[in-house]
Amino acid sequence: MSACKKARAEATYVVSSDRLSSLPPELKGDILSRLNVEEAVKTSTLSSTWRDAWTNMPKIFLRDGNFARTKFVTLVDMVLSLHNGTVDMFDISGSKTYHDEFGRWMRMLSRRSPRSVTIRLNSGPGYRIPSCLFSIGDLRVLHLQNCVISLPRVFQGFKRLTHLDLKNFSSTDMDIQNLVSFCPVLSCLKLASFEGINYLNVQAPKLKRLHVFGDFEDINLDAPNLEVAILSLAHEAKAHQSVPIAHDMESHVKKSLGDLSGIKTLGISGIFMKYISKWCILTKFPAVFHRLEHIYLVICFWDQRQVLATCSLFQNAPNLKKLDMWDHSSSTLDQDQASIQELTMQVQLDHLVTASVKDFRGLDCEVNFLAKLLSWAPALEEVKIEWTGKTECSMVLAKLLALPRVSPRAKVIVTFL
Repeated sequence: MSACKKARAEATYVVSSDRLSSLPPELKGDILSRLNVEEAVKTSTLSSTWRDAWTNMPKIFLRDGNFARTKFVTLVDMVLSLHNGTVDMFDISGSKTYHDEFGRWMRMLSRRSPRSVTIRLNSGPGYRIPSCLFSIGDLRVLHLQNCVISLPRVFQGFKRLTHLDLKNFSSTDMDIQNLVSFCPVLSCLKLASFEGINYLNVQAPKLKRLHVFGDFEDINLDAPNLEVAILSLAHEAKAHQSVPIAHDMESHVKKSLGDLSGIKTLGISGIFMKYISKWCILTKFPAVFHRLEHIYLVICFWDQRQVLATCSLFQNAPNLKKLDMWDHSSSTLDQDQASIQELTMQVQLDHLVTASVKDFRGLDCEVNFLAKLLSWAPALEEVKIEWTGKTECSMVLAKLLALPRVSPRAKVIVTFL
């Protein structure tokens, strides 16, 4: 390289280094937030101005991955003890056990007043959430997995929390009720795979999205602004939950559905579908869902009660546009099997545009239900079927494609999985 070119290259390097070194701390922090913590710490070797830059990064992501346990513990301790900037997001996940260190980490974290906290330490028994975490007044987002939630005696609530996501946790009726009701601006609530909760009482005036999957006996919803509700009882729910409750007119479950008249998306799955189908609501659903545009159902097509409950729901959703169904039927039918061909209930789905059936097995009850659906929807454009059954498909497929349809634009698309 000539002396001139070498001088020019060195000058360019100096200018680039000066530009990197002269970046403001908040911009350096933003750059480092796009790296994992270990990579961010390594940038301290770039220059003296970058030596402590990682201590100001607003987003902290910690994954134990291929780390030895002791090395990961040292890394987390160092990050939480040396970080001196604002923490917008703290996210830690691991497949090893850290019960001995967890309390110490949470105490150090709470002093940083993070706005978003995600904890996914899924190995070993549930981590008991210490009271210091419930004192973070600026918290906006909280995601917890594999934990035990017991509120402190004095709990002021999360006044700014908008998203609460709890999975694989244990708690009590009262603690969850207070946790939710003491979050006045909560807009999204997800509860999945929980223990210790029998009566789920959700009081949230700003709540817009609710996802519940778990084992509970009763539910009460006081959420006037709810737009999306996905409700599912776990398959291991107690036996008495399958007992008809037709005479219990004050049941919170039935009342709660009546309180959901303003929702736009409704999902019903698991034993919750059986629970609903055992009511005396087959001719009159507890509400008319004028704003409901999307329904998600897990349904057993040969169960006459579930089919009738589904039709009743359709009748009370006059503006339904999208329907997604997961087939939970079995090739072995029992004494409750229904003949869908004999279904006399007439349903008008004037606005339905798309429908889908997943886990289709090629059973007669499935085909007959689709025949009814095609005769009820004059605006239907597409029915997608994901075939997973072992039934001989050629004759069933021919029958499917030959089904008469009231909509001239309706297409039946079958995908084999």
